[in-house]
Amino acid sequence: MTDGGYLHSHGAADNPAHILKVATIGTAKKTLTPGELLALIQSTLADDKAEDLVTIDLTDKTAIADHMVIATGSSSRKVSSMAEHIVEALKNAGQGRALAEGLEQGDWALVDTGDVIVHLFRPEVRAFYNIEQMWGVENPALKQQAARLY
Repeated sequence: MTDGGYLHSHGAADNPAHILKVATIGTAKKTLTPGELLALIQSTLADDKAEDLVTIDLTDKTAIADHMVIATGSSSRKVSSMAEHIVEALKNAGQGRALAEGLEQGDWALVDTGDVIVHLFRPEVRAFYNIEQMWGVENPALKQQAARLY
């Protein structure tokens, strides 16, 4: 049971230790469809000159999200900046705050919007992990880069 942002577990009335604060990720003022979210993210990445942008349709593959976007940034700073721009664009579109991880190091940043998951990599890190292949997507440019690096 919730009450003003608090979650009461069984026996909460008897023991205040059973009251847990529920974290709120963001307060969306408007809900974009998965397709609208995808278009906003792709546009933001295009504006940032993201390299080798790949979009994977996950609707028939998993329930974790509808789309996955993978792109490369030329440096750690670029990867972090692209992730921050996506979070900012989503906030400006009334979507609240998206979860972003990996911004400090910038080798691999992840932005999770719920319906769209975004992976941003430095070139060497992307070639090493090759997550497109895990989802059955061939990326010839990535194979060439991996062959040069490894």
